[in-house]
Amino acid sequence: MATIEMFQTNDIRKSNPHFSRLKSTVETAFYSNNIKQVNSLEEAYLRALNAPNTIVLDTEVKHSVELGLPADAKQLLTQDGRVFGRTAKARRNYGDDSEEDDKLLGIVRDAIFAGSHQPFLKATAYVGLDTDFMVKAHITMPESQSNNLYSWLINFQIANAKYDKLYAESKEYPENDIYIFFYPEFKHPDYPMGLSYFDSEHNVVAVLGMNYFGEIKKGTLTLAWGTAARNGYVACHGGLKIFRTEADAHVASFFGLSGSGKSTLTHAKHEGRFDIEVLHDDAFIVSIEDGSSIALEPSYFDKTSDYPAGHPEQDYFVTLQNVGVTLDEKGKKALVTEDIRNGNGRTVKSRYSTANRVDKIDEPIEAIYWIMKDDSLPPIVKVTNPLLASAFGATLATKRSTAENTTDDHDALVIEPYANPFRVYPLVEDYEKFKALFEKGVDCYIINTGEFLGQKVTPKDTLGLIEANVLKEAKFEPFGPLEHFEFVALDGFDVPFEDEVYLDYLKSRMQGRLDFIINFNAKHTMDLLPNEIIEAFQKIVRSIN
Repeated sequence: MATIEMFQTNDIRKSNPHFSRLKSTVETAFYSNNIKQVNSLEEAYLRALNAPNTIVLDTEVKHSVELGLPADAKQLLTQDGRVFGRTAKARRNYGDDSEEDDKLLGIVRDAIFAGSHQPFLKATAYVGLDTDFMVKAHITMPESQSNNLYSWLINFQIANAKYDKLYAESKEYPENDIYIFFYPEFKHPDYPMGLSYFDSEHNVVAVLGMNYFGEIKKGTLTLAWGTAARNGYVACHGGLKIFRTEADAHVASFFGLSGSGKSTLTHAKHEGRFDIEVLHDDAFIVSIEDGSSIALEPSYFDKTSDYPAGHPEQDYFVTLQNVGVTLDEKGKKALVTEDIRNGNGRTVKSRYSTANRVDKIDEPIEAIYWIMKDDSLPPIVKVTNPLLASAFGATLATKRSTAENTTDDHDALVIEPYANPFRVYPLVEDYEKFKALFEKGVDCYIINTGEFLGQKVTPKDTLGLIEANVLKEAKFEPFGPLEHFEFVALDGFDVPFEDEVYLDYLKSRMQGRLDFIINFNAKHTMDLLPNEIIEAFQKIVRSIN
């Protein structure tokens, strides 16, 4: 098997590095009498269909039979309460603080004890859709959370005969299966925002006190990304696709937080000018060895705000969260999207929404686009030095979205390294791995999907620049005083290199990146980023006068 679910008797020892306090605590819960196994997607659907908190819509799921659902399966909607986004402040990592670990382990034991007196469900899925990388994942949660279980099994690949066979043939890794204990109803006064307690080395997490589906989706991916990172892959929170022309094929990837435009860019059809295949728009891994890429999940967890009533994309919704409902002219239940009820309305959308979907791309990655909303940068900048290319990924500047439960200013520019707030391994590992890709010839671009000096960058602007890159028609020129930087002069986005006010503004943005690296190293003395990044940004700041 690809990952480890069962152990030889002589290996069940404290000395076995595959065991830890949290793994033993969480895995044990899966074998309690109160837990019933859900073995099929149809069973999961029927449980969710009949749950008291479900809104059964009048729209049938497209491709229901192919998905493993009843032919007449309906789209199902649930609503959360006040919180409708991920809560980053709830995350804790086993081993970061031994004192807090003792406390947290006790809280998890209390949660499991409390849960053992009510009905729970459990199910199994695969993360990773190619025999080169598949991880088995197990989840358990209260029976009252059947909608979240159904969404999880739709989002990932439920274990079935087809994928059991692929998994049996897949590459073996010296890693544990993933185990997730999910108990939204359990609260603790010391963690009022909830708790996501990860032991990534042993592939286990307890998610307590939070309803939002994104917590278990990203919790599962967090552990799968960590597994991939330990085994020769770059973990990627972004989208990737391949453009095929008569003469060439071009693999491009787009890295950005929710709301940055990565899904729009990944799924763009470019008016049929290219033969396009899409790997995924949120979660994939790239092999350091050969540059190939693998999708981690079949479905898409998408915002609904871009799909108003009547939009054809709604045909591919399977489950929905935090979206309004009204009656249409025929008296049928219709979705009220566009985030009228609240921010971050969501859907788990089937793979069939992308006609040209693939699970692996063998051709090596050729271009990485860091999606930023830094208004000191024009719509596209090319970074030609591998060190700087990875350094700008480590200082990816963007804005928060309603996908996150945070008190931060959503209009403020923040730095989120590699657009991946779900990392559970040292940041320097991402820096070195992305740098290795750039040293092998992968091109690096920064694309600004926000505003440049008050001028909005439209999707048409961005897509046109990407298409020009694919066709090798983009005309790059030196970016003012910055060595190893180039840009494309675009009508309406003149870069005023002679304007001292602009140069001061650009300098302040670069200084902000330098400050981030210095502050990061001050706070993470056991996880230092190399001094070469600091020196590179110091040189950039000095060059802007």
